[in-house]
Amino acid sequence: MGAIGLGCMGMSEFYGPIEDSTSEQVLGRALDLGVTLLDTADMYGDGHNERLIGRAVRGRRAEVVLATKCGIRREGDRRWHDNRPEYIRWACEQSLRRLGVDVIDLFYLHRRDPDVPVEDSVGAMAELVEAGKVRALGLSEVSATTLQAAHLVHPIAAVQTEYSLWTRDVEDDVLPAARAHGITLVAYSPLGRGFLTGTVTDPEALDAEDFRRGNPRFQGENLRTNLALVAAVRAMAVDLGVSPGQLALAWLLHQGPNIVPIPGTKRLPYLQENAAAAQLTLNQRQLAQLEAALPRHAVSGARYPATALSALNT
Repeated sequence: MGAIGLGCMGMSEFYGPIEDSTSEQVLGRALDLGVTLLDTADMYGDGHNERLIGRAVRGRRAEVVLATKCGIRREGDRRWHDNRPEYIRWACEQSLRRLGVDVIDLFYLHRRDPDVPVEDSVGAMAELVEAGKVRALGLSEVSATTLQAAHLVHPIAAVQTEYSLWTRDVEDDVLPAARAHGITLVAYSPLGRGFLTGTVTDPEALDAEDFRRGNPRFQGENLRTNLALVAAVRAMAVDLGVSPGQLALAWLLHQGPNIVPIPGTKRLPYLQENAAAAQLTLNQRQLAQLEAALPRHAVSGARYPATALSALNT
């Protein structure tokens, strides 16, 4: 697959209005550009995202690395985690049906349910591999301890977590553990939910349904602090003749060969801009300058509201 994938969540919800016809154009163009890892989940749009991708890749299945997830259930406004083996098996069948495929390339456990031993959950996922319904297994937002325990049950191909210039907690434990076991780290929100592009400066200008309006890093004093940090990144991008987003993605790609960012977008210009970042080479002086402009612990605010933080790194 290409160096950079495509996060498809925003094509169904969380980031304002959606338009399926435009999203299908973006998905088709992504494949043309070699952006072949398409990342979805059964809970994105309550199945809408998988159906959308299924339509978009029809006739191009051989070009696509399809990644989807299970483990977060929805019923109206209520959400909960479910890692029971029987649910995992049922969820896989539903995802295969919505995607319109015979096999899922990468099947993730979306969030860890502490009430179910991870060995049981991964054991059920391993059965899906044996049955030919799944090619490889992944975990999302888990601790290094959970990742290692799961890997003993069945090889884990990928661990997905938030990773970018403004979210670097993964460097402490999860990234070293992934490298030790030959596991790819798939980095979601590699552009800081759009903040690192320099285009998001006022949450009030976002759509009323955009979840960033309630994200701590986009609020009050946190926002003012973070805008100053991104201004320095923008200035460096101007000097290099690239966009701030491309600079942020290039930095991530330079953190190691086992990292695949999946920036999300539903707009063709941003897709093409993101894909081009894979061609940007930074030297050690530039990398040091970028880290000085946005030091690891300088970002202000938690990466999720308090209610969601407890489900991370479990």
